[in-house]
Amino acid sequence: MKYPKLRELREAVISLFTPAYTTSFPAKEHIPEEKFRGKPVVNEDMCVGCMTCANVCPPCAITVSDDAESGIRTITRDYGRCIFCGQCEAFCLTGEGVKLSNKIYDMTVFDRSNVVETQTRELLICSHCGDVITTKEHVQYLFNKLGTKGYSSTLALNVFNQAFIPDPQSADVGIQDELKRKDMFNVICPNCQRSIQVKMLQ
Repeated sequence: MKYPKLRELREAVISLFTPAYTTSFPAKEHIPEEKFRGKPVVNEDMCVGCMTCANVCPPCAITVSDDAESGIRTITRDYGRCIFCGQCEAFCLTGEGVKLSNKIYDMTVFDRSNVVETQTRELLICSHCGDVITTKEHVQYLFNKLGTKGYSSTLALNVFNQAFIPDPQSADVGIQDELKRKDMFNVICPNCQRSIQVKMLQ
């Protein structure tokens, strides 16, 4: 039993004369180790607002709210609740929409609202039922990702065509009564597209 005790005594003496293993932050900048999981930073150009990060966030630090009347999706990121797990980066649809940084030690604030960030994306609304489909950036990204196969999707094709029309409302044929075949050229949700396809087969 004396040998373990001697080892413990040796470690205690070494610790007594060894300086504390801490950083000098905030007096000196702290440089984290490689692959350190810090604050998730959003790339505005690559984030399409697809809600994937919100769906996989364990502490629900990322929330999404849609306003169909204004056509705006608001994405709220509360870094006070973030556990820096990296799931948002791992499951990002574009792979570049959010990346973990090495910033974490200088995020301490007295007011928790200072660590809440929001971003907005324009929604794609069904012309018939008014349901939210997704964001325009999301459909545009999928169309670009599919390449020539994107022309097989009526929804993606309609959104792509709208980008080249100066006034999209002038080209809208309008849905006045019930869904017809011509309404497939409007931006409608998959459920309404299915109703048209079923009606065409009857």
